[in-house]
Amino acid sequence: MDGKVKEQKRHQQKHSGPKAERKKLKKQEGSTEEDGRKRNPKAFSVQSAVRMAKTFHRSQDIKTKKHHIPHVDRTPLEPPPIVIVVVGPPKVGKSTLIRCLIKNFTRQKLGDICGPVTIVSGKKRRLTFMECNNDINTMIDLAKVADLVLMLIDASFGFEMETFEFLNICQVHGFPRIMGVLTHLDSFKNNKTLRKTKKNLKHRFWTEVYQGAKLFYLSGMVYGEYQIQEVKNLGRFISVMKFRPLVWQTSHPYVLVDRMEDLTDPERVRTDPKCDRTVSLYGYLRGTHLKNKGQVHIPGVGDFQVADVNFLPDPCALPEAQKKRALNEKERLLYAPMAGVGGVVYDKDAVYIDLPASHVNQQQEVRPTTELVQSLIDTHATLDAKMAASKVSLFSGSATLDSTDEGPREECVWDPNTQRKRRKVVFTEKEEEDVSGSSDDDEDGDEEDEDEDNLSTFLKDARAESDETEKTVTDAPPAKKQKVEGGKKRGEESAEVPAFADSEDDLEMSEEESEEEGENVRAGDSGHCSEEDEEESGDDDDGEEEEDDKEESEDESMEEDDAAGATMKKQTASESEEEEEDSILRFSCCSRHSALEFILLFPSTGGLRWKEGLQQKASEAFLRQQKAAPNLRKLVYGSVVEADDSDDEEQELGGLFRVSRPQNSKKSQANGVDSSRFDPDASHNWDLEEMLNSIRDCFVTGKWEEDQDAATLLKEDEELYGDFEDLETGKVHKGQTGEQDQAEVRLIYVDDDEVQKKKRLEKKQRLKERFNAEYDDEDATYFDDLKEEMQKQAELNRAEFADVDDETRVQYEGFRPGMYVRLEISSLPCEFVTNFDPHYPIILGGLGASEGNVGYLQMRLKKHRWYHRILKTRDPLILSLGWRRFQTIPLYHIEDHNGRHRLLKYTPQHMHCGASIWGPVTPQGTGFLAVQSVAGTKANFRIAATGVILDLDKSVTIVKKLKLIGYPYKIFKNTSFIKGMFNTVLEVAKFEGASVRTVSGVRGQIKKALSTPPGAYRATFEDRLLMSDVVFLRSWYPVSVPQLYNPVTSLLLPAGQKDSWAGMRTLGQLKHDLGIRNKPNTDSLYKPVVRAPRHFNRLHIPKELQKALPFKSKPKQQQPKGKTPRDLQRPSVIREPHEKKVAALLLALSTVHNHKRKKAHTAQHAKHKEFLQQKEKLEEAKLKRQKEARKKLYRIQGQVDQKKSRSSLKGAPQDD
Repeated sequence: MDGKVKEQKRHQQKHSGPKAERKKLKKQEGSTEEDGRKRNPKAFSVQSAVRMAKTFHRSQDIKTKKHHIPHVDRTPLEPPPIVIVVVGPPKVGKSTLIRCLIKNFTRQKLGDICGPVTIVSGKKRRLTFMECNNDINTMIDLAKVADLVLMLIDASFGFEMETFEFLNICQVHGFPRIMGVLTHLDSFKNNKTLRKTKKNLKHRFWTEVYQGAKLFYLSGMVYGEYQIQEVKNLGRFISVMKFRPLVWQTSHPYVLVDRMEDLTDPERVRTDPKCDRTVSLYGYLRGTHLKNKGQVHIPGVGDFQVADVNFLPDPCALPEAQKKRALNEKERLLYAPMAGVGGVVYDKDAVYIDLPASHVNQQQEVRPTTELVQSLIDTHATLDAKMAASKVSLFSGSATLDSTDEGPREECVWDPNTQRKRRKVVFTEKEEEDVSGSSDDDEDGDEEDEDEDNLSTFLKDARAESDETEKTVTDAPPAKKQKVEGGKKRGEESAEVPAFADSEDDLEMSEEESEEEGENVRAGDSGHCSEEDEEESGDDDDGEEEEDDKEESEDESMEEDDAAGATMKKQTASESEEEEEDSILRFSCCSRHSALEFILLFPSTGGLRWKEGLQQKASEAFLRQQKAAPNLRKLVYGSVVEADDSDDEEQELGGLFRVSRPQNSKKSQANGVDSSRFDPDASHNWDLEEMLNSIRDCFVTGKWEEDQDAATLLKEDEELYGDFEDLETGKVHKGQTGEQDQAEVRLIYVDDDEVQKKKRLEKKQRLKERFNAEYDDEDATYFDDLKEEMQKQAELNRAEFADVDDETRVQYEGFRPGMYVRLEISSLPCEFVTNFDPHYPIILGGLGASEGNVGYLQMRLKKHRWYHRILKTRDPLILSLGWRRFQTIPLYHIEDHNGRHRLLKYTPQHMHCGASIWGPVTPQGTGFLAVQSVAGTKANFRIAATGVILDLDKSVTIVKKLKLIGYPYKIFKNTSFIKGMFNTVLEVAKFEGASVRTVSGVRGQIKKALSTPPGAYRATFEDRLLMSDVVFLRSWYPVSVPQLYNPVTSLLLPAGQKDSWAGMRTLGQLKHDLGIRNKPNTDSLYKPVVRAPRHFNRLHIPKELQKALPFKSKPKQQQPKGKTPRDLQRPSVIREPHEKKVAALLLALSTVHNHKRKKAHTAQHAKHKEFLQQKEKLEEAKLKRQKEARKKLYRIQGQVDQKKSRSSLKGAPQDD
């Protein structure tokens, strides 16, 4: 060995063999649970059946708890913003939290929170924040429309009464999602106290809402705002939260108004300031569909009829491109008109539009609502100057009526064949029709025939080039387009013209909608194109626009860089070609072949060149006529691919007016120029498969039945006749050979077999799929089937009107939720406008068909256990029922065991009772709450009672007890005459046979009325009555429900007094306010009881009875003691002075002796007491020793017993 370490032999892995194969297989598949089960089945077996059953039961319980009754999802594709109500006592941080959340979502700061504030929080979600002040009217109204409640709680103070009041309001009107937010946590200096407070508040909050309700902690403030990360976390929770539909909200349309305008004539307001106003209210429609001309209720104002409803473009629209990860700054919209945000500020008598200076030069960033104003600002020439330089033409494209220039109008057109601009002469529609229709006139002689021959040869050439003509593009390439933004070009200055719309609604169209309009306009169309061609061209244009939209959404940076270029691309081709024109005003009448158009034009140069290209124009007109004829092959087989026409339906001029092109209209007219054209019936839709199949057999290539098919009939003839001989010529005709016949028959038979086999296989496959769908789905439950059914219904609902435009949909289904609507309401009280306060919400609640009526309502009511007083019948009560808040007079009653509804004077404690009111008809099952006063804030809990509607009619008759009292005036054994109960014989006749009773309990019955005195009757009783008895009759008297319905008009009160509405006062309040004291009934007053002493007669026992009595009970004849005689009386002793001294001494000595004896007795008693204490201690020690000895003894005895039991288990000892 020369010192080198010997290298160890490396391990060679096996590449073949069973072991290597197993390793390869393991690497490929990996160890799965099934392999483990196969390898070690015992490890996967059930170890404990009880534990497995418990686990299974628990998992099933958890799964079942998650189940809820599935509802059909009726939310629209663009849902309205989620209403988030921020609730809490004063000075708890509501406005600060809203500002922080708005800043978190939109990067904007908001000053005063007035009215609803709508923001875009994400790609598919918008939020509307509303602050709820301490007024109970506001709390009730906002609880009805809230989707999410942010409940702010001052942790340094604890829960306040407003929090519990709002929770109870929510429980009655449908419980929205509630999220608690703890503030003022920075006031805690001790961390332990903070944790304990958090825990206590959290558990109390869980008790009121539900176990596990979310509670946020805002730890402190930095520079007057909450910490950014905490606000961001709260915003994330809000953004992803899901909501369950509430019954009242999903069955009624409602609008949370975010904008209000007074449309009343100012002159009328000036002459009569107190006149009713016409007001338009704006807001997002929520709930369900709203029909026009319906009834709405404005809480705090009253019921009104809607004069008109319109839908407007969304002022806070969702971003259209959904592929992006986050919103850009332009899409972080904030819409709060009442707070002065969004470029519009509302004053009492004016509307101010804010135009920032940065928006004046960059018109592509200007919102469409201000483009009209911006265009007026940019106008340099006055209207009279433009009118002086303008000209009028009666027909489109015809020569202007001017003495200086009588030539036709000139138009620059890009020619794709020559790749250059060509100046085209534009004629009137009538002249073009004359040119195109010249080939149809055959009234002239040889000259027209020659023209026809020349034209026919030309048309043959034109038809050959028709395909190329169709595919040519009349637009200039993008590189050749003129750009307006480029400043001056060829010595002309071109300013960007803002696009306008026809109406105020179109002014609010988004930029994306305007981009979808086409860039090119069909030129010189004679109106002969068929409907199918136009539809195809429209579809192709839509497809190209969708591709463009996809490319734009994928590359956001290119969108931002090319914003200016995109604005120019929106202009139509005609605008880019007519450079000299500054503005065109055109009024057009919608006719198919001719239109009277007044066009104001600026002076333009151009000679008379209408004769140029007449041949080309004639060919184009003929080709258009040929295209107008419907292609039968395309109608039947749908396989013809025709060229696309990239034509636009309408052309905008300046964004304000639209050019009417009657020749592009799809509506055919019977009085057209070409009367030979056949218009197919509109009722036959040839795109449907059924319509095509109905005429498919009319063609040779159609599928014929066997008895009608030509090939089959020929074959049958050949088989029938076979070989035959022509008798005239003697030629023998032979049929086909038998082998060929057999081969063909075999081929046909095989084909038929394959077809039949294929049909059978398809039928089996369908049956098997149906069987699998019904039986193989093991995990599917009834709940899953129900959810699937609801999902299908929701998809069906969405697909019904998916392809219909909004204008048509509104006529059929009404205005759908999610639309931004404008409601015009007339005859509103003037106080609504003059006392308008944006801090109080305005809600438009839609009413059902019968909810506008007023009638009797039967309710189940329970006094709230936190309310400090019981409620009295006939005391006015303010109810919140449905959308309404109104005052009414309830009657409380309870149902007895026999079905009688007995009137109650007061509501029972801790128990439900019935209540009947006169109020608005509301669906059964609707919850309500009652308060006695809505004026101001009170120290105690304000919600007096809660309940639910049971019935909507007067079927319940409420009765009260009435006791009629009478007195007997004649008694004949068991029959008595009673008087004083009734007044007339008729009253007695009504109560014949009724049961009566006396105070002493004797029962009787009314028999018949007596003639005198009036009202007296004869009655029979169980026993003889006394003259001192009082007879009474228990009767039930029906009570009528008072008809009072007084809506709470809190929004009509002046600003600052809206929480001080006071309706009808109770009787107790009236007496207290007016200082009226009740005069007490003298019989009800407490008086001292004065009872006269009773004298009882001496007991007299007969002598015979005295003899039978024992001696002890016999009366004793005792003589009373007389006076002691004088001689028997003891004489009084008079002492001498010496005797007096001796008696005094003896008294003193006895006193001293008694004192000594008493003192000794006291000492002896104390000594004995001490002895007893010592003896007790010794007794305790003795008992303790005895107890220890017993314990020791029992321990030894137990050990012995244990030893004996062990030895007995081992067995008996064996003998040696």
